[in-house]
Parts: sequence; structure tokens; C-alpha cells
Amino acid sequence: MELANYKVYWVFPVFLFCFLTFNNGVVEASHKVYLNLQSVSPVNVNQVHRTGYHFQPTKNWINDPNGPMYYNGIYHLFYQYNPKGAVWGNIVWAHSVSKDLINWEKVEHAIIPSKPFDQYGCWSGSATILPGNKPVIMYTGIIDKNNTQVQNYAVPANLSDPYLRVWNKPDNNPLVVADESINMTAFRDPTTAWLGRRRSRDFKNWVKAKHPLHTVAGTGNWECPDFFPVSVRGTNGLDTSVLRGNVKHVLKVSLDATRYEYYTIGTYDTKKDRYIPGKDMVDGWKGLRYDYGNFYASKSFFDPAKNRRVLWGWANESDAVMDDIEKGWAGIQLIPRTIVLDPSGKQLLQWPIEELETLRGNRVELRNNTLEKGERLEIKGITVAQADVEVIFSFGSLDKAEPFDPSWDRYDAQKLCSQKGSTVQGGVGPFGLLTLASENLEEYTPVFFRIFKDQDKHIVLMCSDATRSSLADKSGTYRPSFAGFVDVDLADKKLSLRSLIDHSVVESFGARGKTCITSRVYPTLAIYENAHLYAFNNGTETVKIECLKAWSMERPGLMNH
Repeated sequence: MELANYKVYWVFPVFLFCFLTFNNGVVEASHKVYLNLQSVSPVNVNQVHRTGYHFQPTKNWINDPNGPMYYNGIYHLFYQYNPKGAVWGNIVWAHSVSKDLINWEKVEHAIIPSKPFDQYGCWSGSATILPGNKPVIMYTGIIDKNNTQVQNYAVPANLSDPYLRVWNKPDNNPLVVADESINMTAFRDPTTAWLGRRRSRDFKNWVKAKHPLHTVAGTGNWECPDFFPVSVRGTNGLDTSVLRGNVKHVLKVSLDATRYEYYTIGTYDTKKDRYIPGKDMVDGWKGLRYDYGNFYASKSFFDPAKNRRVLWGWANESDAVMDDIEKGWAGIQLIPRTIVLDPSGKQLLQWPIEELETLRGNRVELRNNTLEKGERLEIKGITVAQADVEVIFSFGSLDKAEPFDPSWDRYDAQKLCSQKGSTVQGGVGPFGLLTLASENLEEYTPVFFRIFKDQDKHIVLMCSDATRSSLADKSGTYRPSFAGFVDVDLADKKLSLRSLIDHSVVESFGARGKTCITSRVYPTLAIYENAHLYAFNNGTETVKIECLKAWSMERPGLMNH
């Protein structure tokens, strides 16, 4: 259909970040400290907890992944970056390119403060491929010391350059300015545009909608929104502009009040220009999350090369600001994930991109090993501080599952995990993996399941518990018991778990990506070759390791970012 008959529409939920950083589970707003430290360059970069195969610059601070896209055979990732220090500040759009989403090369910064419409900051936004195969970036510019925000655009200077190294910011910026009804200091993060019935014909002249696409009272500030279609049948991803056929829509928001990401699955009414979550969706703080751990400010894009939707997420550090300055770096981008709709239609499934498997090295495999109550089995033969582990656990009976106490909050898995940790004996579970463990278990990060019985059904709890992850005596380190429930059919009495372990990060995927949890940890003993990996069972029901496969993970061959 011609562009003249369709128009481009954009979603502009509000965003709040400013001079705030999130450490230790609370928001810190130490303006003077930040202004003094945001330009402190590291003399030496501490390597102990740096990741081996995650996306991470050589030094300094990063946060939100911005504008990921595939263009003419090249993947592009832009990201918020401080070129002058390891804390938030001096933000530019750094830019890296890849042919496989694994091996990355840094190129010139794409967008830096340079014009009146962004002189005080170039904050988060998105990339869109316009008709005619023309990429465009829309981003938030900060125009004054009061953090007044506007929406700007940038275009490639040379479309024939496969790396799109240089981006121009036209003088007709800003494109969108907040009116009197909007808080101009909380007006940021434009999401990817799609072709619709209203708003703009040319991407330059915009008309404000008469009503929001969607709103939920009592949820606080919405950050880093994402809105995209998913196929009801099959696993192929969809271009953002697909509106008809067997599709549902996903609306994701990052909530500043909780620092977690929530999503709903629903319907986009193009005539009314409204998004309506499904009737069984919980739309708010107790709703579905992409990840129940350290995962934030995510952005997805459609990859036409492999017909998939790919998700990028940021994990900040869980230590204190002064620790980051001492290390010389802060923040990583997590492994890209594919997103598909679960066959039930009730949630999304996430899984590491298939290209990650090209980094697999030495392999070990175990089959049909039993774990009685209190037993643990060490997994040897790989570099467990930098590994990829897939395991299928099975159990003969669910009769010993603990009753689910009616007083427990069915939405607060994290609180339940803190009470029912990996060392608290249960019936069916806890069982799982002890990652980044020291030999005598002074330090370890367990990732595990525990099964409860609630009348005629079972409830599966999945935890990634950082409380014993480090002996470091640092009050500023945040060590939560992250957790989520897993909506899984236990008819076959099996549960699968995959954990990506990379020195200071453990990304875990339960039941083939139904529940995902990321933890950031900083062991002092369980580092490099002194790290250990165990499978364990602390439940009275015997658990079998039906199959366990684990690989040492190599570093990407090109990691110049």
C-alpha cells in the first residue's frame, strides 16, 4: 500500500532518568557527586568481573540499548555511553556494528550534543526503516539545564556506507515539543514508528493524538516503551508495521518506580487508535515481566534477515558507584534474545539468539544422574566462570510438593524466594544449579526451582539468589533473591533450565524461556579457574538429571567496542 494512504505514527510515553542511578535497590540522586565524578577517566580498568562474551565497552559507563536495527546486511546497535567516566553523564549515542550479533566493531559515535536542540544531552530513542529502505533515528534531546526534553531526528549522511558511520541532525529539529499538558522534564524515549492511519505522512510533521495509546493509573513514570506485533501462529517475527492477520500486540514499559519491565499482550484497535490488553492480563506492577532480575531499558527490533524479533536489554551494576569508578566501567548489554508468543497466547517466550552457540567450546554431557536429598554433583571439564549450561531435571512424583500457603502473595515471587532459599529443605525442590561457586561454598549463586501444590494445581517457583554470591564486605552491593513463577505444565514431571554464566552475570531461562532471571554478582573466591559449578537437590523427592550439556564459552573474535 502506498505511503500516501498510510501515515507514520509514534508512541511517546514519558521517561524519567535525569541524574538518577539505581544501585542497591534504591534510587540515588547525588547531583553534586555525579557532577564531580562523571568525567573521571580510569587509569586502569579492573578486569576481574568483566564479562567475556557479553557486549561491553572497554571502559566507562553504558546504559540503554538504543535503535537496534538490521540494514543492508549489517546489524547496528546504538547505546547510551559516557566517554569520560564510569558513572552516568556526558551521554552520547555510541555505535557498534556486526554481521552476526556476536562479533562487534565500534565505529564513530552516531549522535553527540552539538545543536541547540540537544546541547545538554542526547538521550534514548529508536530507529525506524522508512519506505525506500531509509533508516532514521528519533531520539530525545535535552535543551537546557532544567532538563527540558524534545524529540529530534537524525539521518545517515551516506546511505552507501554499509556501517552508516556518520549521522546528520537536520536543522528543522526538534520535531516534537511537549505542550502545556505534559511534564517537559519527563518526556522522552520515542519508540519505533509504524505505518498507521494517523499522526504523520512524512516523519517530519506530527499531530498529537487526542488520547494516549494506552494508560494505567497508579503505575508511576513509564520509561523506554516498546510496541510491536507478534504472530499468533508460528515463530516468525513481524515488522513493526504489521497490523492485520493472525497477530497480537505487545506493549512493554519500564517502570521507574520499581526499576523492572512489564508487558501485556493484547489487541491494537487501529480505528480507535487504542491498545487493549487481553482480559486475563495484569496491567501494572504485578504483571508479566521480560525478566525478573537485573534487566532494564530494553529495546526490540525486527530482523528481516532471519524473520525474527530480537530483544536487547541492559543490566546495570549491583555494586556501589565508587566501586564502578574503581573498576573503570559500569553496565553491560545482555545477550540478545528472540521473542515469540507462547502457544498458550498468555505470555512471551525468550531465548538467546542462535548465533551465541558459535562461541561454544569444550563440552561436557551428563545423563541419568540422580540427586538424593542434600546431594550435589560438580560439573567439571569446562571453564565454569564463562559457560553455557543446559539441563533437564525430572522427578518421579509430585506428591511431596509443599502446600502453597494462602497467606503468601501469588505475585511476590521474590519475597517467597527470600524465605524459601536454596538451603531450605523442601519436598520437590529446591533443585537446580550452584553457579559461580567457591570450592567450599563460601560463595555461590544458586539458580533453582521449587514446586508447591495449591489445591488441584501446582505452582513452580524459579529463583536466582545473589545473597551468598560474594564475601566482599561492601555495604553498597545489592544482593537480592530474584524470583518469578513459571507457568508450565508438569504432566511429564520435567523442568528445563539454561544459564549463561559470564564472570559477573548469570542469565537464566526456565522452561524454554517462560521465565527469565538475570543476576549481577561479584565473587571474590569463585573467579576464573577457581569458580565451580554444581547441580544440587535439597528436596526430599529424588531428582534426576535427565540430560545436562555444558560448554566453555569463547570470547568473540572481534570485540572492538
